[in-house]
Amino acid sequence: MGWLWAIIVGFVLGLLAKAIIPGKQHSPLWLTTIFGIIGAVVGNAMARGMGIDETNGVDWGRHGLQLAAAVVIVFVGDMLYSAVRGRRERA
Repeated sequence: MGWLWAIIVGFVLGLLAKAIIPGKQHSPLWLTTIFGIIGAVVGNAMARGMGIDETNGVDWGRHGLQLAAAVVIVFVGDMLYSAVRGRRERA
């Protein structure tokens, strides 16, 4: 069940990150989901490092860090994807 939640959260975070980033992103949906999963893991690690990983109620700080990490990872990952894809199309 943990993997299912990771995929769902990664999917949602990836889509939110794509909506926040200005312009068009070219990475496919499956890759955006993987970027979102990585963003969730990085955001959780940052929250744990700051001591806000477990609070009473909704963990808004942790969720904000997850989203921020997902935005950065989707942005960088999409740039890398476009660069690699562009090289393949020229070859």
